[in-house]
Amino acid sequence: MLKRCTLLAAAASLLFSAVSHAQYKDEYTVSTVLPSAFPWGQAADKWVELVKERSDGRINMKIYSNSQLVSGDQTKEFSAMRSGLIDMAVGSTINWSPQVPELNLFSLPFLMPDYAAIDAITQGEAGEAVFAAIKKRGVTPLAWGENGFRELSNSKQTIDEPADLDGLKIRVVGSPLFQDTFTALGANPTQMSWADAKPALTTGAVDGQENPLSVFDVARIDQVGQKYLTRWHYMADPLVFAISNRVWDQFNPEDQALLKQAAIDAGQWEIEKSRSEIEDTLAAIKDRGVEVTELTDEQRAAFKEATQSVYDQWAPRIGEDLVKQAQDAVANRAQ
Repeated sequence: MLKRCTLLAAAASLLFSAVSHAQYKDEYTVSTVLPSAFPWGQAADKWVELVKERSDGRINMKIYSNSQLVSGDQTKEFSAMRSGLIDMAVGSTINWSPQVPELNLFSLPFLMPDYAAIDAITQGEAGEAVFAAIKKRGVTPLAWGENGFRELSNSKQTIDEPADLDGLKIRVVGSPLFQDTFTALGANPTQMSWADAKPALTTGAVDGQENPLSVFDVARIDQVGQKYLTRWHYMADPLVFAISNRVWDQFNPEDQALLKQAAIDAGQWEIEKSRSEIEDTLAAIKDRGVEVTELTDEQRAAFKEATQSVYDQWAPRIGEDLVKQAQDAVANRAQ
């Protein structure tokens, strides 16, 4: 009788394992905006590599870059993941902010002056609150990555004070907060996709743009007339490794832990790599004849003061408590 029960238990265990494994797809889709030439794409590559290695090939993920799973419209990525049309993503807080208002926190101008400030937010209570907001809306966040500080370039002149932006046509991403920020600075913000941005810069339809240094470098934005670059660190764009709740619930607890730890490790690897490469990237940009302006603390303070109206408009939408939490984290960050 005991032997029979043992055999039945073993058979049930095997059946459960087979059923659980049968629920897994042969391949999971992973969406990114930028491909492997950029740190963003490299973050996704590392995640896929670690998951395949640690699962002994049981869990396979395929990357679809350039937002091809949403026909190039990166702002639809979160909704597609929430509905299960996309399984996983390494996504931008900017692109997901239309569906998760709390993500606009990272777009508040001049909130994070340095890397320690970014880490103080993402690794603290504010970061946990943001992850909870993402989870609540149908997507499970697993780890942070980094797209970097967004710097300003233009084809007209050196920019080191708010008045220099007066009347300049600046290409911005599709977020109303960006429109409000550049309007507050006296510029003429123009929303367009990245696919349309380079042609617009080439023809002079827009005078400037803002992006991380890695994007400026790899995309060779200096070749489309962007000869003036201001490092103003006006905002940073953390990346989020995430998975659709619908897909997440299909994995057993052990594989959930595997996916999450692989994301954490890939994120940390990518953050360290992208930060360590900044000086070399900057040197390469300068070597191509771009004039780089580094703002002093006083100059940066003038830009922050000029954009105070953006906080007044957006803090209630993001959540007053969350904004205060983030500001306190920055003020008390380790130096």
